[in-house]
Amino acid sequence: MLVVLFLISYGLLAMLVVEQDRTITAQRSLINQLFSDSMELTAMKGKLVGQHGNGKHTPGAQDPSSQVAPKDNGKDKAKSVRPAPLHPPKDASDTVDVRRSMHTI
Repeated sequence: MLVVLFLISYGLLAMLVVEQDRTITAQRSLINQLFSDSMELTAMKGKLVGQHGNGKHTPGAQDPSSQVAPKDNGKDKAKSVRPAPLHPPKDASDTVDVRRSMHTI
């Protein structure tokens, strides 16, 4: 009886290994597809930036080099950073453990 259970457990373990191999293979192929798509997207962005730099603008597009950014003297930066709001501390009376209060003798 013990030998039969031992063989069944090894059979299940072998099935698990085969299923994990299939899953890993499928994930590897998906990663390769995503990588190739990412490379194509990067190439398309590079072409778009290259066209934008060569003066081939689409109608209505603004040239960022013609816009002058205002000087930042550091004071505005300090004002724009806000600390996270602090929560008030809980009162000790609000944190009563109900389990312990029911077992009073």
